Amino acid sequence: MPDIHVSAAIIVDADGRVLVVRKQGTTRFMQPGGKPEAGETPAQTLIRELHEELGLVLAESDLRSLGRFVSDAANEPGHRVVADAFSVSIAHADVTVQAELAELRWITRADAETLPLAPLSVEHLLPLAWARGN
Repeated sequence: MPDIHVSAAIIVDADGRVLVVRKQGTTRFMQPGGKPEAGETPAQTLIRELHEELGLVLAESDLRSLGRFVSDAANEPGHRVVADAFSVSIAHADVTVQAELAELRWITRADAETLPLAPLSVEHLLPLAWARGN
């Protein structure tokens, strides 16, 4: 399977909810983030993507690396997504839908069971968030 490399964020608000986003023209929710541009590190990619998609202004010191995870891609059949994941804590009032995003939601564990979610979120990233007490 061809690989799609991305950086993704587990963003948790003050109430312990996790942010998921849905891109325009898609049905599944996922952690925010995206694909690198030439020469970017995974952290630089995430900082740029979170600014473009959500209006967040972050520094590398705001990110905590969680590792690299692999799952089937949500929107590209026959591809795998290879994600460098990071955690970030923010206040939910700090984000707005921008760029190619259609929608964002702050979810609890119970909410996650009712949403169409990307495999990466279900298999790896949301379990990490819930293990941290969210």
